[in-house]
Amino acid sequence: MGFWRFPQQPCDLAPAPTGRTVQLSMSQDLAHLLEEAVSAAAAQLRSVSDATAAEKPSPDQWSRKEELGHLIDSATNNHVRFVRACLESGYRGPSYDGNGWVSVHAYREMSWPDLIDFWQRYNQFLAQLITRIPESALEATCVVGEHPPMKLREQIADYERHMQHHIEHILRNQS
Repeated sequence: MGFWRFPQQPCDLAPAPTGRTVQLSMSQDLAHLLEEAVSAAAAQLRSVSDATAAEKPSPDQWSRKEELGHLIDSATNNHVRFVRACLESGYRGPSYDGNGWVSVHAYREMSWPDLIDFWQRYNQFLAQLITRIPESALEATCVVGEHPPMKLREQIADYERHMQHHIEHILRNQS
């Protein structure tokens, strides 16, 4: 089902109407991929009923609502990382307790359409942020918790891969 292809360098696109070749920056390319993937996924997520989204496969597994809520939490934490990496020429900070965040938010009790809308809008917001990241800032080093250092561009791509993994899991388990 893969929603994403991850650029390693700026992408050349087809010639523009004027005959010039258009080249997106790495930031613009990452943002464009995020926007497209979120839009496609949101449409598919809307086909899942509220009741189905609240069902837990087992007591120790997340419901679809909780898993999408986890992606909202991931967006929140990565938002801070992206901004701080730009402003501070890098980021060093903690990871977060994904299960704890999901528990505190009680996503199973929330409306599935509201969760989808919020997740989609937050990611559209992040895509706009990503387009504004200067190319030079994409090389800033990010260290999250005990994970190995990575460049901001890799942190953004990792965020998108993490999201893809969870969206595919939510949709794969659709009834």
